[in-house]
Amino acid sequence: MTTPQQWDNLIGLTATDASGDKIGKIGQVYLDEGTGRPEWVTVSTGMFGTRESFAPLYGSSVRGDQLVLAVSRQLVKDAPNVDDDGHLGEAEITALYQHYAAYLGPAVPDRAVDADSASYAGRHAEDRPGSGTSGAGDAMTRSEERLHVGTESVPVGRARLRKYVVTENVTTTVPVRHEEVRLEREPITDANRDAALAGQDITEAEHEVQLHAERPVVTKETVPVERVRLATESVAGEEQVSEEVRKEQIGEPEVETRPRQDR
Repeated sequence: MTTPQQWDNLIGLTATDASGDKIGKIGQVYLDEGTGRPEWVTVSTGMFGTRESFAPLYGSSVRGDQLVLAVSRQLVKDAPNVDDDGHLGEAEITALYQHYAAYLGPAVPDRAVDADSASYAGRHAEDRPGSGTSGAGDAMTRSEERLHVGTESVPVGRARLRKYVVTENVTTTVPVRHEEVRLEREPITDANRDAALAGQDITEAEHEVQLHAERPVVTKETVPVERVRLATESVAGEEQVSEEVRKEQIGEPEVETRPRQDR
C-alpha cells in the first residue's frame, strides 16, 4: 500500500546511510496494509538511478533534506528485486524482511519467517520518521507551522559628509575721508599787520598745500566658524510581513480491505 498525503514530504529526499554515503532519491513510501503505518521506501539505485530498491524505515531519521536510513548503502543496493507497482505481496514482503533481518537484528525477530505477523514499523513506531501516525491507539498527530517574526540589522546605504569651496562676492560700505581746499580770508589787524607788510609791496607769489584722501584697503583672513559631524538616530516604524505557513488537516478515514491469502 503506497503512502497517504501526510507521508509525501519524504518523497524526493536524498537517502543516505548512517556513515553519510549517498544511496539515492526517495521515490515512494509503502505502508503496512493492516496498520496503515509506513514500513518501506523505494530508493533509486543502479546506473543512473534506473533501479528502485526497497529499504526499511525502521530506525531512520530526517535531517534537513536527507533521510538517514539504518541500513547500509550496499545492503540497499543488494535488496531483492521487487516491482514498484504500488503493492507488496506477501512473498515480496517476506523476501525483504529476510534480506534485512540479519542487519536489523532483534527489530524484526519473527517477520522474516512469518509474513502474516505485525510489521516492525507498527511495533516500533517511536523509531520511524515523520509525525503522521503514533504507535499508541493508532492516533494521528496533526502539526502546523507557526510564524515567528524578528528583526535583524542590515546595511542599507552610506551617508557621506563632504566639504568643498565656493566663491561669493561680498559688498560692504567703508567710510572714507579726503581733503578739499578752500580759501580763508582774514582782515588786517594789529595782530597780523607785521606779517602782512613784510616783503615787497607788489610781487607775484605762490603757496602750495598737500591734499590727502583715504582709500579702502582690503585684506582677508581665515577663521573657524563651526564644527560639523554626521550622527545617526533610530526612527521607529512598522512594516507588514506576509509569509505562507503550512498546516496538516485530518481527512476522512479511508478503509481498504483485501481477502486474506490462505496458505
